[in-house]
Amino acid sequence: MKWRWVQYTVIVCGLLASMAAIARGAAKGGPLPGTQSLTWDGDIASRMVTATDAFLLGQIEKSADRRVRHWHRDFASAEGYARSIEPNRKALARMIGVRDARIAFGAPELVATTARPALVGRGGGYEAFAVRWPVLEGIWGEGVLLMPTTAKPVADIVAIPDADQTPEQLAGLDEGIARESQYARMLVQSGCRVIIPSLVSRKLEPRNGRANLTHREFLYRPAYELGRHIIGYEVQKVLAAVDWFAKENASRRIGVIGYGEGGLLALYAAAIDARISAACVSGYFDDRRGVWQEPIDRNVFGLLDQFGDAELAAMVAPRALVVEACKAPELALPSQGGAPGRLATPVLASVRAEFERAASLAGNLNPAARMHLVVSGDGRGPSGSAATLDAFLSAVAPDAKVAWSTELPKRLVERVESDSRQRRQLREIDQHTQRLLAESANERRQFMGKLDTTSVGKYTQSSEVYRRYFHENVIGRFDLAPVAPQARSRLAYDMPKWTGYEVVLDVFDGVFAYGILLMPKDIKDGQKRPVVVCQHGLEGRPQDVVTGDHPAYHDFAAKLAERGFITFAPQNPYIFGDRFRTLQRKANPLGKTLFSIITPQHQQIVNWLKTLPQVDGNRIAFYGLSYGGKTAMRVPALVTDYCLSICSADFNEWVWKNASTSSPHSYVWTNEYEIFEFDLGSTFNYAEMAALIAPRPFMVERGHFDGVSSDEAVAYEFAKVRHLYEANLGIGIRCEIEFFVGPHTINGKGTFDFLHRHLNWPKR
Repeated sequence: MKWRWVQYTVIVCGLLASMAAIARGAAKGGPLPGTQSLTWDGDIASRMVTATDAFLLGQIEKSADRRVRHWHRDFASAEGYARSIEPNRKALARMIGVRDARIAFGAPELVATTARPALVGRGGGYEAFAVRWPVLEGIWGEGVLLMPTTAKPVADIVAIPDADQTPEQLAGLDEGIARESQYARMLVQSGCRVIIPSLVSRKLEPRNGRANLTHREFLYRPAYELGRHIIGYEVQKVLAAVDWFAKENASRRIGVIGYGEGGLLALYAAAIDARISAACVSGYFDDRRGVWQEPIDRNVFGLLDQFGDAELAAMVAPRALVVEACKAPELALPSQGGAPGRLATPVLASVRAEFERAASLAGNLNPAARMHLVVSGDGRGPSGSAATLDAFLSAVAPDAKVAWSTELPKRLVERVESDSRQRRQLREIDQHTQRLLAESANERRQFMGKLDTTSVGKYTQSSEVYRRYFHENVIGRFDLAPVAPQARSRLAYDMPKWTGYEVVLDVFDGVFAYGILLMPKDIKDGQKRPVVVCQHGLEGRPQDVVTGDHPAYHDFAAKLAERGFITFAPQNPYIFGDRFRTLQRKANPLGKTLFSIITPQHQQIVNWLKTLPQVDGNRIAFYGLSYGGKTAMRVPALVTDYCLSICSADFNEWVWKNASTSSPHSYVWTNEYEIFEFDLGSTFNYAEMAALIAPRPFMVERGHFDGVSSDEAVAYEFAKVRHLYEANLGIGIRCEIEFFVGPHTINGKGTFDFLHRHLNWPKR
């Protein structure tokens, strides 16, 4: 824990240094020649975060109208419609991590011991069994199977409870769900065979003595990094049960019904798998533009770019879909290391509007879509209403009638240890994800296999396709042209060897870049100097890298200016805790990230720097520490105007750091809930990001006592980069690492030499 206290000390000292620097620069002067006057008052960093927030919310509002570009629906026939939306099914499956082949099996296994039989309950005309079924390697579905005993089943149903309900409660074997809402029990009493899977709960627990996470967020974090998802894992459990039903009796109809989280899974499963004849979604269906406020385990990368609940509902057509507007699960998750989130009952008007939109999307289909909206009470009544089950049962078993009864089954054994089952689910999914982590390096090697290293020229050409993939599918790119920069500036520092200006540049409508430009005073008329863009880390400010001797930065922008470099210190938006972390939450459903904003900011900065008469546009370098080091891996990979990149105090085995549930360095245990990037595991670790920087010079600065990672992990990942530069491309002189005895800080020795050498600027 020592390194964490060091980080806290660094942050506190940094804030004090920032305040002092701002105070020293309070007497503002005129603008930089060729720019307008900057007249803004107040905290510009705060203004940036607020503006970015408004921009992202605006993009979310526009998302539904933009989805049409992903759809090419053929309404002429059910078969043609199914073919036309197949690419959308595949896209949805990939988004939620349904990408692994399920295990084939004959039938579920009975779960019993010598002390307890599998038959756990008996009701009027049916029996209840504890069962499990294989899903993926090491992952089992587990729950309760309800079997009619008086006749053959009229339909096969997967009945999915909410995450905080148990299969036994939904079957009426345990208390916790009102009798009128026990839809699994009602359906088996009506002649259906019903399997009820157990879901991972939202129980909060401290992880590794640090972040307080729900069970679902704990599994979400590493899975997301590896291109999987807790939603996908549980959809796979549902579809594995569908596999069994379809294999055993292909003529009997299959239905899925769920409440709360179960409603989410029922909707996704039915949208993906056309073998499901009917779906019922209770206490979930809504306009999803507020998904960023929900628990983070519902964060699906790119969801709103292509899908809302209406689009998912239209994918079920022409099969039957019943939507029940009722009281939904409600909770508020605190920000105690985990992501804040809330669940609330959808507003009835919002449910109606989304349902009407779904009906319009499938309105021209022949045969017509069978969609039913049932309102329980005023939209806040109990789930599983009579009208809901009547509509659902008539879709899967037209000749059957709902057998309404409040009679509960008789429990034949002691209560099932649901806590033990929950622990098994957690352990199984975690271990499966860790196996994926162990295999991820091979996946990335295959993914990058089309790079041509026979020459530097061919390498540069072959890397472009990967750069585009990284930008569009990993970082996320807004399809927006930048506006004119309208550069505004004001004098902020007048030091013996350099002059400093605060600079603001427009990027997109409402989005701007801000930073501090340091100009050495000895630049001669007509002389063009190299530039070093000096990037602060988490919760930092440009002032931190200029004055005040911040313990992490040691004024490295000013020291480089004293050596004759022009420097620019941008304000990046990772500041103000949850305010910036929720920017990531808003960006992800659009298929974007925080770096979808940061990258065009840097492109605008570089473009503007090139217009300055003192700047050599071919010699603009990047040097960032910590979160600035994260920037050093991503932004120069995309902004190729940066002629070199230095990553300080961040380079490591990044996928392992994000996905490992055994490493003490892992982000799985910390409060950086925004840090996870979807599917890096099979695409871009830091070595692969560095491959996009190549053949430009690249350097790593690493303190032996930096708690971000271990020397071994850093050296392991860097060895891949070194091999590319030296062994494959024959340009080893462009690739370096410096280890030094020190903590999470700028060392400014080997890196400064690296800058002098590769920017062709003499030492002083």
